[in-house]
Amino acid sequence: MEKLERRVHLSPHGSTNPFFHKVTMSRFQRIRGLILGSFLFPVRLVLVIFFFLLMWPLARLRLAGLSAEDRARPVTGWRRWLFHPMVWLLSRAVFFSLGFVWVRVKGRRADLKDAPVLVVAPHSTFLDMLVLCTTQLPTVVSRSENTSLPVIGALLEFNQSVLVSRSDPDSRKKAAAQLTERITSNGYWPQTLMFPEGTTTNGSALIKFKPGAFLCGVPVQPVLLRYPNKLDTVRWTYKGTTWVEALWHTTSQLYTNMTVEFLPVYHPSPEERNDPNLFADNVQKLMAKALGVPATDYVMEGGVPVQRVGHLSLPLPSPGREALTLLRKAGLQASEMEAALDRMIDKCQSGSTLVGAEELSSLLGLADRQTAERVCGLYSELALSGGFQEKVVDLRRIYLNMAALSGLVDIQSLLRTAFNLFDEEGKGSLSADDLSGLMGALLGLRQHHTAQLYSEVSSGGQLSQDDLVRALMSHPTYQKVMSEHLQPGWATRPLLVNNNGIMLNGNKKVI
Repeated sequence: MEKLERRVHLSPHGSTNPFFHKVTMSRFQRIRGLILGSFLFPVRLVLVIFFFLLMWPLARLRLAGLSAEDRARPVTGWRRWLFHPMVWLLSRAVFFSLGFVWVRVKGRRADLKDAPVLVVAPHSTFLDMLVLCTTQLPTVVSRSENTSLPVIGALLEFNQSVLVSRSDPDSRKKAAAQLTERITSNGYWPQTLMFPEGTTTNGSALIKFKPGAFLCGVPVQPVLLRYPNKLDTVRWTYKGTTWVEALWHTTSQLYTNMTVEFLPVYHPSPEERNDPNLFADNVQKLMAKALGVPATDYVMEGGVPVQRVGHLSLPLPSPGREALTLLRKAGLQASEMEAALDRMIDKCQSGSTLVGAEELSSLLGLADRQTAERVCGLYSELALSGGFQEKVVDLRRIYLNMAALSGLVDIQSLLRTAFNLFDEEGKGSLSADDLSGLMGALLGLRQHHTAQLYSEVSSGGQLSQDDLVRALMSHPTYQKVMSEHLQPGWATRPLLVNNNGIMLNGNKKVI
């Protein structure tokens, strides 16, 4: 019997981390993949390139000779009935060449007027684009940067896709307005297909849906994607298998199965029509239930996977957790870690907070610099030193984050220390920017949504030390962050054990 292992990483609370996917194959599977891949990969790659080259001119011809005004309207007439079936057939041929011989379809795709929007999840891979073939090539939303790619740019033009630049806020506003116009056009524009998760995951959970597909308050049809294969090769996530490995392993199989399931059209309630986030959350829960996976509030923020709790963003995984694991592997005992934390706080209180890997190695008491460089890399930023660019770390960030997770410092005492470190002028109060920096250091990730938190916990526009401690230790939402996120019980084994074999957990010794 074939043995398949799927390497699973856990989130802070023990659930599966949807942003990691790595497949470990048995020796037999690996050998078989090498044998089949040595033949199938080049053949399939040549076929894909051939079909793409056939599509390229056809995609361009569909809009050739049209004015900008005509291109802003949906293509109709002979340009649609001639080119649309040809590009659809060639698109299916591309995926057939990659090994997607059969696609099982469950349910029925709703008519345009019944559901102007198709919301597809989970989004696991670039190969999810096969769903476009089963939905008759609906309009999609794509990054404007993709238009410069060979073939892909032509296909986006053919599709009359809504383009958005992630780095340009004005572009997002224009795309939202364009999307709204199309979705509410009463059948004038084709259906729009969107992946509301906005990024790829391993399918073990649904991450929080972005509200874009739900802004207009129109009915949507949920569409589920599944890959029922013995070897899960297609997924490409934040960490783990690369897209090249996913492509190689997928094309090295004789065939790959995919199931597309159309759920009944979801009609929003009056409350959901007025609240796109509520609408998105309820559709997410519905789809998660149908898939048999949890619906989570994980999101990608600034290219980093996070969990949103109140106005805070908790990184997955925490850099402090990774740093403590590295130090444990380097042989640091609890007493040595305590001493290292003392040296770091002394350094911070001296007024010098930027350090490089060399100095960090000394502060941590490490014999080898390599571990210090890796720890530094978890928190580092680029700075100019002597005309050269080197990695430096704000020691406040590394101290506060590691101290909170180590279990060696009482959390209330740590909050007061953090307040003093960020009250650089000794005013006895923090500004909104100071609070943002403090929470970013404590949690191990820059915080961009703390303005509301500041207004909630400050008194008369001033945030005192007592205000901060009281809010974070008594407010139900933030108390949960302090007790569940900032505590060493996350680890599947003790983070730190002292020389007497006593585990230190939850800021106390556990015998």
